Amino acid sequence: MRRAFVLALLFAGMQLIKPLGVPGFGALALLTFGFLILGAYAAGELAADIGIPKLVGYLLAGVAFGPSALGTVSADSVEALAPVSSLAIALIAFLAGAELRWEEIRARGKLVFRVLASELTLTMVVLTGVLVAARRFVPFLATGTPVEALSFSLVFASIAIVHSPAVAMALLSETRARGPVARTSLGLVLLSDVVIVLVLTGTLTLSRLLVPPQGVSIPTASFRGVVWEIGGAAIVGGALGALVALYLRIVRRELFLFAIIVAFFGSELARLSHVEPLITLIVAGFVAENVSLPEHGAALRSAMERAAAPVFVVFFALAGAQIVLADLAQFWFLVIPLAVVRAGSIWAGCRIGMRWAGVSGDEGAMLKQHVWTALIPQAGVAIGLAAAVADTYPERGGQIRTLFLALVALNQAVGPILFRRALAKSGEISNNGPGSLVTPEVPVPEAGHPGGAA
Repeated sequence: MRRAFVLALLFAGMQLIKPLGVPGFGALALLTFGFLILGAYAAGELAADIGIPKLVGYLLAGVAFGPSALGTVSADSVEALAPVSSLAIALIAFLAGAELRWEEIRARGKLVFRVLASELTLTMVVLTGVLVAARRFVPFLATGTPVEALSFSLVFASIAIVHSPAVAMALLSETRARGPVARTSLGLVLLSDVVIVLVLTGTLTLSRLLVPPQGVSIPTASFRGVVWEIGGAAIVGGALGALVALYLRIVRRELFLFAIIVAFFGSELARLSHVEPLITLIVAGFVAENVSLPEHGAALRSAMERAAAPVFVVFFALAGAQIVLADLAQFWFLVIPLAVVRAGSIWAGCRIGMRWAGVSGDEGAMLKQHVWTALIPQAGVAIGLAAAVADTYPERGGQIRTLFLALVALNQAVGPILFRRALAKSGEISNNGPGSLVTPEVPVPEAGHPGGAA
């Protein structure tokens, strides 16, 4: 009751202060940022009290205070705070890369690759088939030819298969989970973003050939451009990671501020280099972690987690504020079946992949039972991919984006709850205080990290 009362007071205070704000100069955006930190945090604590992940509370706070509900957070403020979301994604990507150790990749690489290949392929094929079969009921397919139906179904499926490293990292950070389920889940969601960017590029190129966009002039991405976007990201990220490792070895001062600078600088460097920012920062985090001394890497990760904490709260609240409740109401008859089909395909694909990888024993049984839940949530890069489709096909792409965002809203609400339950059932949630996001279940002295056992 105390947290609910605090939340009500914050809302009332915002309603009183907001009319006094002077338009322009970023005053309203700054006020909104402060309100979201306090209000969404209170909502997250309230959610935790009733056994729901905190980030679901942040999301629900964003929905409630957003433009489509109470309107306390305006659409202009959401747009003005877009750099906060970019910073959050950058921090998430760097931290995710820093959690990947070379020993872990060698140990679990085959498992992650085979599970991801099976899950993504099966989910994309099934979603495409369902959309084509039900095209009479789908707005962007109902009036087109069979070729157009197949083309747009493939495009929708190629973004609907996307997962959310942001949600996975936030939940692993919140629960301090450690163990095979946590580490395998992390590897899957990180690698999936790289694969899905390539898949969407391919399906959009095919779609342009089958159904040329009308009324717009959008150059088809060249093979060389796609190769540079991915390969260049590895080069730029590797160089950035080496510089970070050098700073940690020589300077090792003001790591809290340095963590924020690395995230901002990495994002801007990727933009200027025309490479994929997410991959750039994942590679930078991986190189910095694996080249640095263990204690240096642990210190930087600790500083980044402290810097990311308030940013994560606002990031998920802003994601909730972008959910349009009218779209959910308009497409509920499509969204619920598509969410069920997607979840079932992910579950089946993961089991097929694990059988292919030959997992067995108690650990294998636990992975088969729980890992698929980490792949349900969607956020972050998924919204950017949907926007790219809408830019390519302004009319039908806009309908695809609307349906997809409604699907994201449902998966964002349900997915974190499922994943947290799975981590609890697998016995990997730690209550021993702060530490690394996820750590190997059996620490090895030469590869371990001080302070990372919890």
